[in-house]
Amino acid sequence: MEFDRYWFLTWTTYGTWLPGDPRGNVTTVKDRPGPRHRNNTPGTPVDGDMPGLRGWAAAHLKCPPVRLTVVQAKEIMSQFHETVCHRGWRLAAGAIMRTHIHVEVGVPGDPNPEDLLRDFKAYASRRLNKLWNRPAGDTWWTESGSKRKLKDEEAILTTARYIRDQEFPLVIWVHSDFADEIANPK
Repeated sequence: MEFDRYWFLTWTTYGTWLPGDPRGNVTTVKDRPGPRHRNNTPGTPVDGDMPGLRGWAAAHLKCPPVRLTVVQAKEIMSQFHETVCHRGWRLAAGAIMRTHIHVEVGVPGDPNPEDLLRDFKAYASRRLNKLWNRPAGDTWWTESGSKRKLKDEEAILTTARYIRDQEFPLVIWVHSDFADEIANPK
């Protein structure tokens, strides 16, 4: 099957990357005259450290931050394989860490990337909810996530390599079609 687009999706577990985080964040801010806005244009800086906002967000969490286990990560990856088969997509690579997930997926046509992200998160949540109690906050994930369109073969291979090389992964998976390419770059 032909895949017209590849997307790099990333999302975090609930409570592990709060608004105001010093690693960078996208938040609705008022940092200039006029209405509040979001600094979420690709290629531009994101908002930096905002201790007051981070403290407020931490105080308003519904439950402790969610951290995945190895067993949960294996179940999630299994669900990702089922999801792509069901949807007619191609899982190019995936990495599941304790606090965040990376997925590289090829899709036919040009679906809305928010729909792709929603499906991965929803199916993974269903699997986790079936096998474990729901978190006290009733969600495993933060709201939304990063959706980056990969523009060419080089970007697809670079992303697969990035996913493969994650530090402290619970589970890593790379499609066999990419394994040789990223192990032996041209």
